Amino acid sequence: MSEPYSDSERAAIYRVIAERRDMRHFAGGSVPPELLARLLAAAHQGPSVGLMQPWRFIRISDAGVRGRIQALVEQERLRTAHAMGERSDQFMQLKVEGIADCAEVLVAALMDDRERHVFGRRTLPEMDLASVSCAIQNLWLAARAEGLGMGWVSLFDPHALAEVLGMPAGAKPVAVLCLGPVEGFYDAPMLELQGWAAPQPLEHMLYENQWGKSL
Repeated sequence: MSEPYSDSERAAIYRVIAERRDMRHFAGGSVPPELLARLLAAAHQGPSVGLMQPWRFIRISDAGVRGRIQALVEQERLRTAHAMGERSDQFMQLKVEGIADCAEVLVAALMDDRERHVFGRRTLPEMDLASVSCAIQNLWLAARAEGLGMGWVSLFDPHALAEVLGMPAGAKPVAVLCLGPVEGFYDAPMLELQGWAAPQPLEHMLYENQWGKSL
C-alpha cells in the first residue's frame, strides 16, 4: 500500500491545477529532450476506458510543417471571425495561438480503434475522445509544474491537418499543442482578462439528485 501524500504534496497538486493556463504568449527557447520525454510519459499515463490508449502525439520539428499548420489555423481564425457577426472585430483582437513563438509544437490525435475495446464503446463512444483529453490534461499539468506554458489550439480543419501530417484513415487530429518557456503565466484565464468571457462559479453547475436542483 502506498504512503499517503503529505500536506505539502497535496497542496502542490491543487496549486498546479489552479495555476494551469491556456497559454498564447511564448518566449521561444527550447525544451530539453529529457524534459519533453518526461512530459509525454505523463500524458501516456492518462486514464483510458478499456485501456484503449487512443492517443497519438506527433512532434513537429520541421519548420515548413509548422508553418503549414499555422496557415491552417489562420484560415480557420478568419472563418470563425466571419461567423462571429457583431463580435468579429473583438474576436480578431484575440491571440489564438503561439505556433510561431513556442519551443515545441505537438499534434494530439485520436486513433479510432474502438472495435477492439468494448468498455464504454456501445453506450458512450465518445469515451475515446475523453481518454485523449485526459492525456492532454496530464501533459498540461506536468508542463505547468515544470514551469512551461502550454496552449491548446483547436482552430483548424481536421481533414486538412490530417492530410498535412499524412494521417491514415481512422486517425483524427484533435489538438495543436504549443509548448515552451513563457515570460509569465496569466493571473487568470486569458479570455477572462481580455473581457471575452467570464468563468461560471461551481455552484451554478452542481446539482443534487435531479437536474437543476441545487445542493
